[in-house]
Amino acid sequence: MKRAPLALLVLLLLLVGVLVVRTLRFGSRQVPAEPAEPFSVDATGAADRLAGALRHHTVAASDGTPAEDAAFRALHAQLVAGFPLVHAQLGHEVVGEHSHLYTWKGTEPDLHPVLLMGHLDVVPAEAEATWSHPPYGGVVADGYIHGRGALDDKGSVLAILEAVEGLLAQGYRPRRTVLLAFGADEEVRGRDGAVLVAELLRKRGVRLESVLDEGGPIGVGLVPGVDAPVALVGVAEKGYGRVELVVRGAGGHASMPPRQTGAGILARALVKLEEHPFEPELRGGTRALFEHVGPEMGFGMRLLFANTWLFSPLLVRRMATVPSTDASIRTTLAATMLEGSPKPNVLPAQARAVLNVRPLPGDSLEDVRTHVREVVDDARVEVTAEGDEASPVSPTDTEAWKQLQRSIRQVFPDVLVAPFLTVAATDARHFHPLSDSVYRFMPVRMTREDLTRMHGRDERLSVTAHAAAIRFYAQYLRNITR
Repeated sequence: MKRAPLALLVLLLLLVGVLVVRTLRFGSRQVPAEPAEPFSVDATGAADRLAGALRHHTVAASDGTPAEDAAFRALHAQLVAGFPLVHAQLGHEVVGEHSHLYTWKGTEPDLHPVLLMGHLDVVPAEAEATWSHPPYGGVVADGYIHGRGALDDKGSVLAILEAVEGLLAQGYRPRRTVLLAFGADEEVRGRDGAVLVAELLRKRGVRLESVLDEGGPIGVGLVPGVDAPVALVGVAEKGYGRVELVVRGAGGHASMPPRQTGAGILARALVKLEEHPFEPELRGGTRALFEHVGPEMGFGMRLLFANTWLFSPLLVRRMATVPSTDASIRTTLAATMLEGSPKPNVLPAQARAVLNVRPLPGDSLEDVRTHVREVVDDARVEVTAEGDEASPVSPTDTEAWKQLQRSIRQVFPDVLVAPFLTVAATDARHFHPLSDSVYRFMPVRMTREDLTRMHGRDERLSVTAHAAAIRFYAQYLRNITR
């Protein structure tokens, strides 16, 4: 009997020893980087050109509402005028109605090209009268460029073009061909833009060295436990789809209802789904995030993330309490549209609910369909699902990742670089068949308040942040194409 406590003590000490040793070996994954090469940026001129782009009401076509063709044409005319070297020296193709593909031929055409991406379309601006500056005014004031699209995503497009124009002015010639793809319908799933560009490249037999699209920002105060800003580079993104639940009935007068109405059956199904969500799991891009930022934390947090084999359940429970982090560890379902009777005194002949679904990488739409059917467990509820699957997870041990991480550290030396899971949808997901290295990053410092401006009120980008983004793209292009 006396040996049992001693054995437990020995096991406990061994466990503590293993945890401590693993923590001490949990070293930094940040790469050292020399200072960025000099690159002159006309910050005022760049701000003015971005402001001009924000004045065009380039809302993509959706739900039967046509795109404003004149706005897209006017925007492209402005880009032609504003970036003369780009349009004189790069090949240019219009893809679909309003998307664009540029080709900057490298000196060694046998090398796989790199692709930089952004999109020209924007979401509508709600409650325009409440904005500090008109959302389509393109106002430069108080050190900021104000307007819809400043962050999402005309800022990225203009910064890429500014960088290429500047490199051309210096006489820079890339060894590796550079492709620039700017879609015009990213906000509505990219069917007439990125999808067509990806298909065009596939038909031409193009294999891409890497892809860089919009994505995570340089988060300031966004990663708990880390004081330094963190460049959040999306290495994967969740899928995007819709699940429809339909309950059909005879209808009739609401004064003589059956014990269970179609609306009631549907409501019960929705409650079941909310009460039985997908199981959370720390995997893929989310696990990689903590593997990269964990070594930069204090000893207690380092111990947790160095030993996820033991503490993963604890971390998952904590993350599940906050919607933003909960979304990064599970497939989510959210009821967004409900439809029933057209009148208050008529029973619905059909009750319908639409759920927005975001599958975690590793979960398929078929998995979602199966989960919904099993949870609802009611033959009267018809279930259909459609959409885009989650992307694969891009590696972080390739030359493409190394050069991206190096470029970020060169231009933003105080910043940590970490992979993460993009919970929103981007055009990048359409290019995974063409490259294993597909990344999503926006070289702009952002706080939680800044994040609310994307798709929200008072979207803006600081003049200095725009200039820094231009310098990043210039450095990245030099690093990745030499």
